[in-house]
Amino acid sequence: MDNLKAFLENDDGDGLIQEKKSETASSKKNLSNTMKKNMELAKMWEDAAEYEEELETFEKEFAIINANSLKNLPAALTQELPDEERNYADELKSILTAIWTYKVETEKTHPNEQLELIKEVEFSEVIEKLTTMNPDYSGDFEKEVKLALVKRWEMLIEIKKEHIKEEEDELYIAGLKPSFVKRMYKQLLAK
Repeated sequence: MDNLKAFLENDDGDGLIQEKKSETASSKKNLSNTMKKNMELAKMWEDAAEYEEELETFEKEFAIINANSLKNLPAALTQELPDEERNYADELKSILTAIWTYKVETEKTHPNEQLELIKEVEFSEVIEKLTTMNPDYSGDFEKEVKLALVKRWEMLIEIKKEHIKEEEDELYIAGLKPSFVKRMYKQLLAK
């Protein structure tokens, strides 16, 4: 108490100002260090965040694939996902070509003429042309193609989920909780 009285009697106010400046500089330094640590933690979630974004897109596409006919599928995907700058008709045709190539060359369950037809026509016309070309075909081309697309999207979704899990496992191995790192990422992203 005596020290405080002596300090206040001898101090013209500069001592308090100096202490406050020192405290402010110290707190800014601590804040800067904390921010750096948070940024390092947030960087650890970048890949997982990208995977989560891709997973969300794949799940939306999957729902659209299940809800629409093949003929309308490219237009439905483009309409429902206008932010995606992708040519869904070309992508779907490429996927179908790869699937049919496998069926023709590996499984040998379909003739090569079907594959050539798929390569020549637009995706929205494929089912109609295949059915016209193969009136004796006992299967249903629309169901077969849709099932192949559904399986592909299910596989893509599972792959993305596995990628996210791997990122979370790496954080656990590093001694961190993924939910904490994810929160740091979102907080820094919001700033």
